[in-house]
Parts: sequence; structure tokens; C-alpha cells
Amino acid sequence: MSNTSRKPDWTPDNAGDEFASRVVKGVESRHDGLPAEAPPSPPGNRPGPRRRRLAVDDYVQGVRSGDRTVLARAITLVESNAPAHLSTAQDVLRQLLPHTGNSIRVGVTGVPGVGKSTFIEALGMHLIGQGHRVAVLAVDPTSSVTRGSILGDKTRMERLSREANAFIRPSPTGGMLGGVARKTRETMLVCEAAGFDVILLETVGVGQSETMVRSMVDFFLLLMLAGAGDELQGIKKGIMELADALVITKADGDNVQNAARARAEYNKALHLLAPATEGWTTRAATCSALTGAGVDRVWEIVEKFRAQTQASGVFEARRKRQAVAWMRSMVEEHLLARFFGHPAVQAALPDVEAAVAGGSLPATAAAQKLLNLLES
Repeated sequence: MSNTSRKPDWTPDNAGDEFASRVVKGVESRHDGLPAEAPPSPPGNRPGPRRRRLAVDDYVQGVRSGDRTVLARAITLVESNAPAHLSTAQDVLRQLLPHTGNSIRVGVTGVPGVGKSTFIEALGMHLIGQGHRVAVLAVDPTSSVTRGSILGDKTRMERLSREANAFIRPSPTGGMLGGVARKTRETMLVCEAAGFDVILLETVGVGQSETMVRSMVDFFLLLMLAGAGDELQGIKKGIMELADALVITKADGDNVQNAARARAEYNKALHLLAPATEGWTTRAATCSALTGAGVDRVWEIVEKFRAQTQASGVFEARRKRQAVAWMRSMVEEHLLARFFGHPAVQAALPDVEAAVAGGSLPATAAAQKLLNLLES
């Protein structure tokens, strides 16, 4: 036995050498459980060299050549909030921009438990079988308490993640309204430049704020469950009117007839709503991601939508409006960051917030007071 171990304090007095329990000195740690000092590396097990820092041309060439490692690093770059990365990321995007725009961007949303990840995997496998290259951008919710995200979508799409023509990238929402990661639009451009012709955007779930996804995709797909309550209740959520198609999932086994009835009810209700896209009629369909039944029909709807809207010019007009809206949202975001990062605002904010909370200062007057600090 090593001389660094000892018998525990509770060892019986009459215990002989056959008493095998020993206490070994542990690793002193900080409050977060990590070692206070990094243990020395064993001989022959030295850490390898750090990854080479990539230049703008390295990112562009790697993405264009289909290098998955460089693609992942490029997405990390554009998602970064570090000021030092912003300029490089924009230079990369500027060079990649001429190679973007050749995909169909499909947003997939639905209530929790509707089977978004399972449906996307089934659809992705179908598309790869047709010769498409599929990028899945899965947005995971960020905890408001821990500020962390699980990012476990690859584990839920095990088959698709093994395909050479598929790329799955989970990203945290960062608490952003709309359930879409702050840099999702730029991530789509990087994937398009890498040659992916189908972009599937999985969102966090359904809600009033979720409608932001409509502003960045070509086709908006809403997944619904049959027999989950009043079939027309979805109209009140204000999201059915944004959908280009409704799909009743889990239409298999004993649920086939329920799904068919739900489809009929939704199709009746959709006649009462204005079309989400000019010249297009939103319809409901059914499918089973488990058996694959109806998945091909869903994609036929997407292809019909693309052909019809491109012929009418609606497709291109929507993308132009989205690009302008994107620019405006970036302006708002940077102005907000600049406002709260201003030293005078940071110094006055605690007292102003306390005054508003205490009822001694109206919210409008408080806002004007802070804005005056920014302008002075």
C-alpha cells in the first residue's frame, strides 16, 4: 500500500492487516469543484499544440471546400460575443456572401413534445436519400437561472448526425426573444456557402415571441399533435396564421384516425385565416416520423411552395425584406449594447431602477433621464 494512504478514523481497534479500507488524500479544490492547481501531466502525456489561429482566407477556403472542422469554427466565430471576433467574422461573411442564397430555408416549430427533432431527422434522412445536403440549426433554450444550455440535439438525431451530407449545429438562444439564437441568420449564410442546399431551423417551441423565426426563413412549418385538446385552440396563439403548412405528427398506430380528423379540422379553420404567404394556400397534412409515412408528402409541399413563389417573385421579395429587417435588428441590438455599456448609464442605473421600483420616479421619466446621460 502506498505511504500516501492511511486507515480511516473509524477503523475498528482490533482490525488487522486484512482490513483493506484506506483513505487517500484528495485534490484540493476551489468552490466550483475544479482543482486549485492543475496536476502535473504524466511523462509522455504532454498536451498537444494549440490549434492554429485561422486567418480570414483560411475560414473562407475551409468553408467553401466543405471542411467540417473549419465550418464549425467559422460558426463559432460568428456566434462569438467577443469584440475582438466581430471584425474577423464580418470579413469572413463578406467574402462568403456571394456564395449564399442557394438553399431553401425551412423553419420548424411546435409545442414541446410534438416531436420536432424526430421529425427533422426523418425529413433529413429522406432529403439525403434524394441527393440533398442538409444543415440542421437546432436552437436550445438557455436557462434563465444558470444561463446554460444542454445542446443535446445531436443525441436526438443519432442517424442523421452520422451522415456525411448532414451537418447539425445546436446553439443556445442566449435568452433572446423569439427562441432563435442571436446569430442564427449569419450561421445560415455560412452553411449555405459550405454547399448545404436545405437549411432546417428547429426552434425552441411555440409562443407569441416565437414568431421571430418567420422573419428569417422561406417556409414556416408548424407541427401539431392530434387529440391534445381543442384542435382550433391553436388559432388563439397567433402562430397558425404565420404557417405555410401544418403537419399533424405521430400519425401512426392507433393515432392514424385521430390525426386524419385533426387534419380535416385544421383545413376547415385555415380557410378563415389570411394566407401567410401571398398567393399560397396553407394546408394541413399528416405524417409519422416513426414509420416515415407522409414525410415525402411534406417535402413535396415545400418544393411546390418554392416553385410557385419563385415564379411569382414572392420568394425573392420576401428575402429582400428579411435582409433589411435583419439589418434593422442588428442596429437595435448594437444600440442597446452601447446604451447599457455606457459608463454614465452604468453608474446611474442602480439608483434609477430603485427609484422606479419604489414608485418615486415614473418609468418614462426614468428612461428619459438615462437617455439624456447617453446623449450628454
